[in-house]
Amino acid sequence: MSSKSIQHEPLDSAQSVELERGRLNSLINSMGDGVIALDKKLNVIITNGAALNILDVNSPLIGKKIESALFLLDNDDHPLNVHKLIRETKTHSSSREWKLKLSDGEIVNLYTSIAPVQPGYGKEEMDGYVLILRDITREKSLEDERDEFISVVSHELRTPMTIAEGNVSNALYIFKNSGVVNESVQAALNETHKQILYLSDMMNDLAMLSRAERGKLSAKPESINAHVLVEELASSYKPEIESKGLKLKTEIDPKLQVLKSSRLYVKEILQNFITNSIKYTKKGSVTIGAKQKSDAGINFYITDTGIGITKSDQAKLFHKFFRSEDYRTRETSGTGLGLYITLKLSKLVNAKIDVDSHLNKGSTFTVFIPNLDEE
Repeated sequence: MSSKSIQHEPLDSAQSVELERGRLNSLINSMGDGVIALDKKLNVIITNGAALNILDVNSPLIGKKIESALFLLDNDDHPLNVHKLIRETKTHSSSREWKLKLSDGEIVNLYTSIAPVQPGYGKEEMDGYVLILRDITREKSLEDERDEFISVVSHELRTPMTIAEGNVSNALYIFKNSGVVNESVQAALNETHKQILYLSDMMNDLAMLSRAERGKLSAKPESINAHVLVEELASSYKPEIESKGLKLKTEIDPKLQVLKSSRLYVKEILQNFITNSIKYTKKGSVTIGAKQKSDAGINFYITDTGIGITKSDQAKLFHKFFRSEDYRTRETSGTGLGLYITLKLSKLVNAKIDVDSHLNKGSTFTVFIPNLDEE
């Protein structure tokens, strides 16, 4: 019994295109996230079922303007200009802060990703855009509950922590002046006081973090004498720096102008960097400086001769609860929240942070603080 081989006719170009289109549609429709593809005029050319579910529409969107189906709101429930928002997106961007208003008036929290499609490398004109949508209402609700819990706990613990710190401080004072020599009791009281202060700092960090993540913080511009601010910081940290045998240096540009920003947040940002520099520097110096950057704002910088930071750690430096695996960082206590909060505060004042660090040579943190417009 003989068999004949089955030969398939080669597909022509139109059939190949149709086959690829079918595969693409199957792939997109299998995704859990909503996908919307737009042409260069922002007309919808591709959608999947998940996108239609998120937008709560039953009719096809193909050929329609995106702004006729996607009604976005900002964090304060103000309408966003979707057409302008997409047009001004030159590189991939995403946000978890926007909301979606449905046709029945319901508002859901939305993760939105916008990616321009370019016709070729180096070409500025956009061929279209791809939007990825995800309903994160439940996630946001859980985040809000978590932040509320942290806020309540940190507030409720503040009073007992203050009482405990005061009592231990009094016990230390009385013991030192009692004339009794007992090194084990002295050591126990010192360690207890140290741990209470650590817990107090943690409570303050958690309270600040909670307010930042719930959007309860806002920057109110005021006039800041940067020269005076640097001198105040230097004076405040001088005893701690010199107690470690380090040198304190200040470098202040004589051409510094008055800065318009939030004094509270600018000071908090600089304090966090100074504290870190002192913590991870065993010998050498810590420098606090400020230099005018045209009329746009001021570059503040903190330079130390400490242990430095590896390239891999620099990429994770501002992540929540991050602490380096370097054994030398384990010698000091810390929550891993300080720099994460610093990043949050820097966004409130539109600051830009740069890190230049070399292992075993030291680090320089530069913070550009721009002038904020008065509301």
